[in-house]
Amino acid sequence: MTVPVRPASTVVLLRDGIDGLEVFLVRRHDAVAFMGGAHVFPGGRVEASDRDEHWLAAADWMTGATAALRDVDTADAVGFHVAAVREAFEEAGVLLAREPDGAMVTSASEGLATLMAQREALGAGTVRLLDLIQAQGWRLAADWLVYFAHWVTPPIETRRFDTRFFLAALPIGQVPMHDRREVTDGVWARPADAISRCLDGTIALPPPTWTTLRWLEAFHDVTSALAWARHKRVPRIEPGFIQRGETRIVTLPGDATMPVVEGFEARETRFLLAGGRWTPVSDGTEETR
Repeated sequence: MTVPVRPASTVVLLRDGIDGLEVFLVRRHDAVAFMGGAHVFPGGRVEASDRDEHWLAAADWMTGATAALRDVDTADAVGFHVAAVREAFEEAGVLLAREPDGAMVTSASEGLATLMAQREALGAGTVRLLDLIQAQGWRLAADWLVYFAHWVTPPIETRRFDTRFFLAALPIGQVPMHDRREVTDGVWARPADAISRCLDGTIALPPPTWTTLRWLEAFHDVTSALAWARHKRVPRIEPGFIQRGETRIVTLPGDATMPVVEGFEARETRFLLAGGRWTPVSDGTEETR
């Protein structure tokens, strides 16, 4: 049976912390079928309403945003960007939108409290983000998103996603708040600290999340991270698997078992999957520290 590949978007929210760059991670509910219990970036699949053609007139810079995803048509490109904004709002309570005067929406913006009350309905699909945005006279800030990675779930998985990853600075005046529906916690962390917590067994990080954190370790502030992302090549990455009895190892391009993919670099290319957790390992399955 062929597992369908569903389009999805992920948003890496960034802020300048006291000790350097920080990212916002949410813990997926244990009952969620895909990556339950893992700490990930806010995200989810693209819904039909995300591809509505009316977004072309209801969002800033949508023409440029669609040009960033040259491997898909306009409707799909719109869908990936809108889904990124919608998921950031649903799972993290951060809305990337502008008021009529061009200022980014903040916690003090009139109407945001109303939209926050609609988060659950939005997540359930009973209301549309397009309608909520238009009712406030706001515009989606598609230009706030910087496309920087493309991950595809391998065929061995029972659920597969074609996921586009975006960076986005936390707008001034907004405070993330996880939704308590699909995620059970939200935390800011420096990339290196999140990786250390994973190695200590405190949190679980899937390989795409781990690899993204490794990339972001190199940057001390939001400005430099966004500049890197704007000029980064974005190859399609589909991890592989090594099955040894009941032991499963996730592999990334550059591993001895996989060809190199131009434009992709990763410090760790093997992850042992056991007990719902991924642990980086060497070719000899020694833990990487």
